[in-house]
Amino acid sequence: MSKPKSGAGRFICGVVEGFYGRPWTMEQRTELFKREQKWGLNSYLYAPKDDYKHRMYWRDLYSAEEAEQLIALISAAKQHNVDFIYAISPGLDITFSNPKEVAALKRKLDQVKEFGCSSFSLLFDDIEREMCAADKQAFSSFAHAQVAITNDLYQHLGKPESFLFCPTDYCSSQCTPTVSLSPYLNTVGENLLPGIDILWTGPKVVSHKISVESIEEVSAVLRRPPVIWDNIHANDYDPQRLLLGPYKDRPTELIPKLRGVLTNPNCEFHPNFVAIHTLATWCKAPADGGVRDVEMGDEEQDPCYSPQKALMLALTDWLQEFMSTDQPGGPRPPARLKKESSDEEPMQTDVAESSYVPSPDENPLYTAEPLTLDDLRLLSELFYLPYEHGATARTMLQELDWLKNHSQAATAETEQSAEWRSRAQKFDSMCEAVVQMFNRLSNAPNRSILYDLYNYICDIKSGVDMARFYVKTLGGQGQPSAQVMQDDPEPWRFRGALSGEFQRMLPCHGNRDLFRQPLMTAVYCIRPYCPEDKTEVQKIFREMQKGGDATSSPGAQPPLISDSLSAGELSPSPECALVVEDDFGVCGYALALTDVKPAAAKVQRAVSESLLKEFPSLVVVQVRPGVTDPSPAKHMIRRLLSSIRSSGSKGVFCELRHGDRRMINFYSKLGSFKQIEMDCLPQDVLVMAASL
Repeated sequence: MSKPKSGAGRFICGVVEGFYGRPWTMEQRTELFKREQKWGLNSYLYAPKDDYKHRMYWRDLYSAEEAEQLIALISAAKQHNVDFIYAISPGLDITFSNPKEVAALKRKLDQVKEFGCSSFSLLFDDIEREMCAADKQAFSSFAHAQVAITNDLYQHLGKPESFLFCPTDYCSSQCTPTVSLSPYLNTVGENLLPGIDILWTGPKVVSHKISVESIEEVSAVLRRPPVIWDNIHANDYDPQRLLLGPYKDRPTELIPKLRGVLTNPNCEFHPNFVAIHTLATWCKAPADGGVRDVEMGDEEQDPCYSPQKALMLALTDWLQEFMSTDQPGGPRPPARLKKESSDEEPMQTDVAESSYVPSPDENPLYTAEPLTLDDLRLLSELFYLPYEHGATARTMLQELDWLKNHSQAATAETEQSAEWRSRAQKFDSMCEAVVQMFNRLSNAPNRSILYDLYNYICDIKSGVDMARFYVKTLGGQGQPSAQVMQDDPEPWRFRGALSGEFQRMLPCHGNRDLFRQPLMTAVYCIRPYCPEDKTEVQKIFREMQKGGDATSSPGAQPPLISDSLSAGELSPSPECALVVEDDFGVCGYALALTDVKPAAAKVQRAVSESLLKEFPSLVVVQVRPGVTDPSPAKHMIRRLLSSIRSSGSKGVFCELRHGDRRMINFYSKLGSFKQIEMDCLPQDVLVMAASL
């Protein structure tokens, strides 16, 4: 593939195996070289983080068995015209100023050179920036230490045509104060020998977009164009992500301004077909704006590369692999056992000779439907890119959001009822397409690809099933389950990727049972109280006064300070007022006074001095009876108690009527509030208090 030259040597384009997690097998790497040759890529950077002798035990030489594997791998790369770049990462514990350490590094790379490797890389990514005492005496900065050892190794190895250096500050967001003013990058750019290329991930570790302007800026500082180490398809940071979208948001105008691009893709080998295939298509784009391969509707407006066309080319080729059974490491068709010259009957495996034909009144035999290109397009759109869902995924999320926010139209006839039913049917059909895609993938002949995908497609099927059943339940077509989960889960219980988004859009953000009895149909939003909320708070207060559990009539109830606070006669203390909203508006509130004494005097209510001495603050919480989930009230009271504590108060109390069993139970279950026995209280009132 002919490419513009940026500095010495050819344009580097290929794959870096640089993720955290289980490294690829030797067989998979050999298959990668075949693909790279077929698609026009030319480089492979060997840098698996969990290869001990690449990083943690970098000083150790390879054993005879390991050497044999690497020799075979380097030979296979050469066979397919792929430049095998061996990377070593000594930055975890190297002492730069110790000659023995430098000698160990040279000895290790000399060994790999003897295996037939002629291209190398020295990586100093993801390490501590603090130098040891010995290095501080020998070098003026961390950058000077790295540059010194890198230049030494480069010269020791005979100035290889391909020699890559990965800086510790390898993206814009890591540079202090900026890329152009970074002392570290300027030192690297000024002092690193010109034949050494520098790796760069873009604006971020995982960059959404990489602009021409950003590359021009870093190139000026580095005194050379960088090689992009692209993490756009990396998934080692989130076990629920799989990235099957096209290579995109990198304009082809970058090509003449770069030394190369290496993609660091998904940890799983087989799903990387799309990432690598579309990168190859991008790299082939004419840099001179010659042949235009973009439709007017393409959002990127790149005249030389269409991500969607590149994606469909990749998926079309990938479908052929799915339907084959002769992949390396993949399953083989079972060998038919022949009958030997013996009286013993061998195991029968020939289906044609013993096929079962059910009678008309029996269940028909299961027949697996073949996987389609539409299935793979749907799969890609469900597992797209780190900053973007595919079109189908976006539509499903939008439909679920609309159905949830207009759920009142599901059971009561309104102007939107017909639209709700129509959109619910559309959402159900989209969910069914995901289920059918899952079924056809599960029966695809190439099991090696399936096994890499299986956990992911099971997860998304689970998320879609829950969302689907939730919508059916809103429409009165399903029965809620009674499974119980925690009200306040730990962070690791939250789901990630598209499946997590589906769940977070369901009641309680998907972090507890989604379909418990009674059904919760709202996602609750807690926010600060504002003056416009006064009318709604008063309305809730009056509703609770009239229709609550209190046994006496509202007029006969003794006045409470909290009543005056709820009725708007008293203003809550600053940062001590919250409301909670559901789909239909404000459904509860939490108000507090950090110092009750002035308020009590204002409403002419006597309060025990002994109570105020220990518990000078007051809180009132109320939610409508329809809010059956206790979590919103719990979250509000916790936030209020934190604010009250910050004001310097050492205790808080609440006033409750004996008939308000719901709120008495609520405070009792919190654990921190205890009933206070007082002689001066009205007959129908009790006080519960908590120390802060």
